[in-house]
Amino acid sequence: MNRFTHIGRTASLGLLVFAMHSAPAMAQQGKDTGSQIKQDQRRTTDEIIVTATRTKLPISALPITVDIVDTQKLTSQVAMSGSTVDAISALVPSFSPTRQKLTGSGESLRGRSPLFAINGVPQTTPIRNSSRDGHSLDPFFVDRIELIYGSNALQGIGATGGVINQVLVSAPEVEGISGRTLVQASADSGFDDDGFGGKVAALINYRSGAFDASIGATFERRGAFYDGHGNRIGVDTTQGEIQDSDSYSIFGRFGYQLSDSARIELVANRFSLESNTNYVPVAGDRATGIPSTSVRGTTPGEPASNRNELISLSLTDDDLGGGTFTLQGFFNRSRDIFGGGVFGTFQDPSIDPSGTLFEQSANRSRKLGGKLSYERELIENLTITGGFDALFDRTKQVLVQTDRTWVPETEFQSLAPFTQANLGLFDRLITIAGGVRWENVELKVDDFTTIASAGNTMVAGGNPKFDEFLPNVGLIIEPITGIRAYGSYTKGYTIPDVGRILRGINTPGVDIDNFLDVNPIISDNRELGLEVKRGPLDASVTYFWSSSDFGQRLVLNTDGIFDLRREAVEIEGIEINLGVETPLPGLKIGVGYSDLAGRVDTDGDGKVDDDLDGSNISPDRFNLSANYENGPFSAVAQAQFYLSRSFKGQPSSADFEGYTLFNAQVRYETELGAFSLSAQNLFDEYYISYDSDTVRTTDSSRFYAGRGRTVTLGWDWRF
Repeated sequence: MNRFTHIGRTASLGLLVFAMHSAPAMAQQGKDTGSQIKQDQRRTTDEIIVTATRTKLPISALPITVDIVDTQKLTSQVAMSGSTVDAISALVPSFSPTRQKLTGSGESLRGRSPLFAINGVPQTTPIRNSSRDGHSLDPFFVDRIELIYGSNALQGIGATGGVINQVLVSAPEVEGISGRTLVQASADSGFDDDGFGGKVAALINYRSGAFDASIGATFERRGAFYDGHGNRIGVDTTQGEIQDSDSYSIFGRFGYQLSDSARIELVANRFSLESNTNYVPVAGDRATGIPSTSVRGTTPGEPASNRNELISLSLTDDDLGGGTFTLQGFFNRSRDIFGGGVFGTFQDPSIDPSGTLFEQSANRSRKLGGKLSYERELIENLTITGGFDALFDRTKQVLVQTDRTWVPETEFQSLAPFTQANLGLFDRLITIAGGVRWENVELKVDDFTTIASAGNTMVAGGNPKFDEFLPNVGLIIEPITGIRAYGSYTKGYTIPDVGRILRGINTPGVDIDNFLDVNPIISDNRELGLEVKRGPLDASVTYFWSSSDFGQRLVLNTDGIFDLRREAVEIEGIEINLGVETPLPGLKIGVGYSDLAGRVDTDGDGKVDDDLDGSNISPDRFNLSANYENGPFSAVAQAQFYLSRSFKGQPSSADFEGYTLFNAQVRYETELGAFSLSAQNLFDEYYISYDSDTVRTTDSSRFYAGRGRTVTLGWDWRF
């Protein structure tokens, strides 16, 4: 029985189990008024407006899977995990384990790359993906995270795995001055001198009549990381590091209430993370299971770093002609420097005949864009949304030490009108939703010459154009409030990592206008779901499958640099989540499970016959959590069971052994602020990271253990 058949049977079993849970909940209706009151209180969270869905309709009216990580949960999780992307990885079973490095290459949601956004502004660079999206904003300035699962075109280019939208802190509601301060100190389990880290952050709010403002800053210093055996973890001098780094962020938000319904708001943020280069790697030994480590030393070249700058200006009116109007313009600039080395890819005999040239690369990108939408209920339970998105991106990748161009400057233009309709029938017993987005994309590349390792090949530029209609349609059946079943079909749209393709061209006579490998990736996503939110139960099961006839897959070359292959890809999976309020007041138990299978056509015969490897799909996972609140005291305990798996078409050395991690936190609220004690990897589990275990099976220098127990003491005061 193959994994696709196994998932189908698991999905059937999951739907049966949830139907059994639903039956008593339906029979209970009208007999327990107290349960109904509790259910109504619980469903208030469903009425939160999820901005990433581009509508003001509640989640229950949308035939897709949507999650919200609220302020409380995000604050707690970041204290345990350290970053936004680590927090999401810990909470979401279908999100892959993070690499615990600056790069997020290979990290996926439902087996595909998600689109990271800040207030709807895309952070992913479509032309040449730096894979630094998860480290573009300090989580201190994030109010909540909205997750939309599965391929879709709601936010435009790039959301083949879903959307991860970081919603910034909102305007202050009280007159005068308010704010928040945060102080944290962290240490590894051995309390090594170089393992200590710390963070300070502050946000000051001011409101006077129609005007409000928020200004804040953060600074964080991270020490060296240690594994479960007490050894220093090896530094990644190529992709960049989180350990032994400093980051800072400056944030500003200014708003003015033009009328009772209209508001204009300006947001600006600058985030920078840079390695301190105090360590050099020491290779491990895969044959004997010894991971790489680090010793004191100075890394050559410029420090690996990530700098992201964002400015966004928005105008909203909740009552313009009886509807909601939204207009947003944004500017986003990033500069990502990668670590260097004496790699064969960067050698050029005309510069250094000895073949020992040290080199490193940097991505330079800037985006300009705008979003316009208008939504109105035309008649009762019929809501229409229309809009237009524009994005202009200019990106290039240079070689820092010798000032060579590795990826030529490429211009990207996306213009996309869209419309959506949502119709509720029979008092929303049935809801039908659907729409279409017309994506128009143009690339522009001037004539260029590749670097020496690609043969100094002359390539004729061009401006290939693509356009695609991206439909979506869905059906929801909600026979009883709090119980809904839904099905949907959506198309996702992105372009391949053009930079990886362009820099590797080594065949003379290539004309970009006719070069097939820059054609777009169209992903078809189908989803069936059942949700129960009644009384003490909050449960869901989702079965999904997606396919792309001309997808993309990352493949590691001999230099440890990922190349891109265009191949057919199919992914199938099931997600189960169960939350229960126990009889013990304040105690909630959560269970999550994800089972994914991915296939790829590696030989071009039209059949997907090999498994996606660890750089392209996450392991199956089982999550357990317990949350307890009693007055000012709260506690969290979590367990993540990453299950072992093998990959058809890959050597046995790429098999994943699996591991289990536990996180915990206790927190106490006082008039002087909240004091918390958090632990990541509570039991100091020793393990090899998922990426190291499954991808670089012949590379002992980048054979990394995962981070051991890390303890964080924090003080968080809101005033």
